[in-house]
Amino acid sequence: MLNLHDRPFGPEQRPGTTVSDTPPSRLPRKRAPLILLGLGFILLSGIVGAVAAFTFSAQRTAEEQTALYQASVRITLLFSALQDVEASQRGYLLTHDEAYLAPYQDGAKALPERMAMVADAIADRPELKPDFAQIQSILPKKLAEIDHTIGLGREGKWDEATAIVRADSGREMMDRIRDAVGRMRTRQADAIRAASQSVAEAAARLRIGVGVVALFVLVLGTYAFLLKRRQRLQIEESADVIEAHSHALEAANASLREEMASRRAAEDQLRQMQRMEAVGQLAGGIAHDFNNMLAVVISAVGLATRRLAKGDLDIAKYLDAAGDAANRAAGLTKRLLAFSRQQPLAPEPIDANKMVADMSELLRRTLGENVQLETVLAGGLWRIKADASQLENSVLNLAVNARDAMPDGGRITIETANAYLDDVYVSQDSGIAPGQYVLIAVTDTGTGMTPEVAAKAFDPFFTTKRVGQGTGLGLSQVYGFVRQSGGHIKIYSEIGQGTTLKLYLPRHFGTENVSVPAGDSAAKLLPARERELVLVVEDEERVRALAVDALHEIGYTTLSADCGKTALELLEAHPEVVLLFTDIVMPDMNGRKLADLALEIRPSLKVLYTTGFTRNAVVHNGILDPGVRFIAKPFTLELLARKVREAIDG
Repeated sequence: MLNLHDRPFGPEQRPGTTVSDTPPSRLPRKRAPLILLGLGFILLSGIVGAVAAFTFSAQRTAEEQTALYQASVRITLLFSALQDVEASQRGYLLTHDEAYLAPYQDGAKALPERMAMVADAIADRPELKPDFAQIQSILPKKLAEIDHTIGLGREGKWDEATAIVRADSGREMMDRIRDAVGRMRTRQADAIRAASQSVAEAAARLRIGVGVVALFVLVLGTYAFLLKRRQRLQIEESADVIEAHSHALEAANASLREEMASRRAAEDQLRQMQRMEAVGQLAGGIAHDFNNMLAVVISAVGLATRRLAKGDLDIAKYLDAAGDAANRAAGLTKRLLAFSRQQPLAPEPIDANKMVADMSELLRRTLGENVQLETVLAGGLWRIKADASQLENSVLNLAVNARDAMPDGGRITIETANAYLDDVYVSQDSGIAPGQYVLIAVTDTGTGMTPEVAAKAFDPFFTTKRVGQGTGLGLSQVYGFVRQSGGHIKIYSEIGQGTTLKLYLPRHFGTENVSVPAGDSAAKLLPARERELVLVVEDEERVRALAVDALHEIGYTTLSADCGKTALELLEAHPEVVLLFTDIVMPDMNGRKLADLALEIRPSLKVLYTTGFTRNAVVHNGILDPGVRFIAKPFTLELLARKVREAIDG
């Protein structure tokens, strides 16, 4: 509480007690004016002293009130920053959207500074320090809990992160901080009220004293009266100035709040427009490419149908054209899924050095004779865990892009190295975590890119190549795969000097055997063995019929069902079924539930899943569940033969 050293009017300052001992009639006439003048001087001095004391006390109290208001504001800002951090955490865990982490990052940076500001503001307030000490002890634990749940979310462990939030430990810590802040605010409000009360009491005492003295000052003559009136006018003028300043300050604050609200609304509208523009650009690019491919398919099928109707069997070129367009459409879909980080991945331990070495001959044939390929492989390279085929496709994509950037030939260098990304580096990209990574860098001596082109290089359908030479999805596919694998990709380029693309994939600490690439086995048609019966379950009639025909072409005997209930009945009636080939997304009973029920009936039954929808019962966070056999739609006859053979023999 504040100690306001006001001077109350004591007996020595009360003129009535001083002159009452001697009746005025007994005062000598000549000495009366002097005594009255002296008394007036004393009274005037008393007034001046009281006014000075009040002014000094009021000034000091105003300063202390300002300090109290500043401390209250800093306490409020501290708690507001913490609330922003917690709200950002919950928004991220609910939406899985990295954009919700911006308030978390800003708040986490601001909290230490705001804690220091509060500590400075309450340095001379011992009654606030116990509550502040409680905040200091709880805040690191609360921030650690928030950091831990966000880290789990970035690792894809959303359920575990949500369970921590629902455990109420974070809420209890927040409640304790809120209670401590509330007590501090209450004490601040009490102190402010006490200070205001002290000022009001001092002002009241001053007014009473001035009123009493004014009665005697009137006896002293016009001079004292005029002097008093002048003082009163000055006080009123000061009050008017203060009131005018207060109104101006309130108007300025209202204008500032209105401007901030308008700016926030404009920023939100701009972000929404940018998102809609990006979605429109993406949709337009997809529609353009798919229309081109569908035009080829429709035209080729139409021409083939017309020729068959005439008895002309020379339709191979039309079927080839339709098949090529369909394969390109399937490839476009895979690239879009890769960019959106929704393609199903089957990560496995990989030796990046061995992978690059094994790819060297393929890359040399692909790049051509006028491109010199060099590899710089680091010794003691750490292992990584990723989808081997997708990683090979990514390196091949980067190498082909590098070749296209060197129309007159040049040199491409593929380099591997161990790397550590520290906190300073990752602070520039909120989507990655600090730690140990394996670097795969592809460098060319081509034309290079401007900063504007490099900034758009990963945008879908963005390309600087001529029409027909690229879809603009190559780098966006690589970007999506790397980010889905928990990694990072960076472009370094200079005009006329060349370009380097660096892939950072997290180090793998497991002890599993390194994966061996499948080679060309995917291109071979693996036939069925004698008496192998496959049960096909698919709710779409045409897709089911084509799958059955494809399995017949490979050599398998088939049964088919359009729903899970029929499939279970067929399975019980035909114990010789060796494989359940089922779609995942079906009404009433999905493929995963069907497989679980089928395995209860036949524990030795093999299961192969298929779907065109990546977010389903066997793919979580873009990763296939352990032990699951899966083939994505659409698929070729050769790929179907290999996957069925692997599922039966597995």
